[in-house]
Amino acid sequence: MKHPRLAPETFPAAASALTLWGPAGEIEAATAVPEPEDERLGTVIVCHPHPLHGGTMQNKVVTMAERSLRESGLRTVRFNFRGVGASAGTYDDGNGEMDDLIAVAEWVRRVRPVDQLWLAGFSFGAFVAWRAARHLSPAHVTLIAPPVAKWPFAAIVAPACPVLVIQGDADDVAPPQPVVEWVLSMPDPPTLVRLPEADHFFHRRLMDLRGAIRHQVKAHLPPRAGG
Repeated sequence: MKHPRLAPETFPAAASALTLWGPAGEIEAATAVPEPEDERLGTVIVCHPHPLHGGTMQNKVVTMAERSLRESGLRTVRFNFRGVGASAGTYDDGNGEMDDLIAVAEWVRRVRPVDQLWLAGFSFGAFVAWRAARHLSPAHVTLIAPPVAKWPFAAIVAPACPVLVIQGDADDVAPPQPVVEWVLSMPDPPTLVRLPEADHFFHRRLMDLRGAIRHQVKAHLPPRAGG
């Protein structure tokens, strides 16, 4: 049920902080829009890392992913999972967090019905996005440093859309080898980009991450707005 005071009925025309309504209550969110000349008919939701380890929508990897996808022409939404920042509720081991993402996606589809829905996530956020993909049928999924050794990625059926996986070769939180093995185990393997010397948080490699995202999504972008 949508809260009567929340969830605007149009996508903000400029970068905005807003409150959406989810199954645990209020969801703190932030939206942004591409430059008019770059605009595509797509909106991406970017999910943040683990709430119990300091993960928020302000995480530098999340904000760089958002920037990269916005520069590619997509409208963007970041949000705090339940119990983080001003979002209501408490941590729910990935289950409630997936419900939060689905609630945000339902709002996006209501206010931008012509847009392709894209999902992206970093670390724990990658797991939440991967789980939600089978419910949301997105047009594209980007997973950054997915913690395959800690969460049951392999038990989830891959969505029928292009998938991009970006992995740092020096990641000691989400080790690269299980990620590589998981990618190669799929019947239709995702595109895997490995960044040399990049750790889990892409310290000193954020611009490389930005370039990798922009280059790899280029072939899958939605049509231009008004085109």
